[in-house]
Amino acid sequence: MKSGILAAAAAAVVFGAVTGAQAGPTLDAVKGRGFVQCGVNAGLPGFGNPDSSGNWTGLDVDYCRAVAVALFNDPNKVKFTPLSAQQRFPAIQSGEVDLLSRNTTVTLTRDTSVGLNFAPVTYYDGQGFMVNKKLGVKSAKELNGATVCVQAGTTTELNLADYFRTNNMSYNPVVIESNDEVNAAYFAGRCDVLTTDASGLAGTRAGVAPVPDDHIILPEIISKEPLAPAVRHGDDQWFDVVKWTVYATIQAEEMGITSKNVDEFVNSKNPEIQRILGTSPGMGKALGLDEKWAYNIIKTMGNYGEIFERNVGMKTPLKLERGLNALWTNGGLQYAMPIR
Repeated sequence: MKSGILAAAAAAVVFGAVTGAQAGPTLDAVKGRGFVQCGVNAGLPGFGNPDSSGNWTGLDVDYCRAVAVALFNDPNKVKFTPLSAQQRFPAIQSGEVDLLSRNTTVTLTRDTSVGLNFAPVTYYDGQGFMVNKKLGVKSAKELNGATVCVQAGTTTELNLADYFRTNNMSYNPVVIESNDEVNAAYFAGRCDVLTTDASGLAGTRAGVAPVPDDHIILPEIISKEPLAPAVRHGDDQWFDVVKWTVYATIQAEEMGITSKNVDEFVNSKNPEIQRILGTSPGMGKALGLDEKWAYNIIKTMGNYGEIFERNVGMKTPLKLERGLNALWTNGGLQYAMPIR
């Protein structure tokens, strides 16, 4: 009798895999309105930043666009909602936005009590410190008694307190809600130090500092800040779409598939390539998407490496090396789950 029950359960699992995903409320709503509503940073060069014409660019922005491509094969079928650190969680919880792609750190409490499901990490980061060269400081261990500008309601604020307490140092915090106001306070000389994720410091120095070369980022990284897109609890299918959108870009880089050469792989006999490009059907159906969902993402947005390099890489003002964000085969942490 038990073997019969197990066989029936196995058959049900197989049947579910073959018939594809059941529609979820978020995916239905997004398809119905015809665009993705994406919460992003109000202005962080390299990650989420509007130009003078209101055109959004950045690594986080590109992942919003990648989701739009997966659904509509159109990177412009997305509307951006700029959010402060305090606004971002209520916005995703209430349904004001479908997706939060706003340099947000994955933590246990955010994954549980805040009610978020995090997609794969799109940028492995860590908190750092920036100071004016005139301060004459070369290490964070020399910051005893410093005045530090920090944004309210962030992991940055908590890490700052932990770091100074652990190292038996004192500091005077200048806690401000708006990221723009935090930066303005630092550059106006209200504080000696600016602290946030190291990538954010690089973006601020490159895009906001009146004279970027006047400021240095100290060598210490004091925390782990894995930054990832997030959706709200309760809609597994939407979570799957966002999650596998990120994995598709990483998998493409692992396979050497780029926006420029993707068409050369369409006739490949490699089963893995056939699955990701949709020439062997099934993956799109499993997600409730067109079979060419990943092909369209790669063709339009590029693989992970392309997205990284055009937004924050060495040829951009941020000049960030891949570091931990290199593929696992190159000593980094980026690793796609199998698309099969």
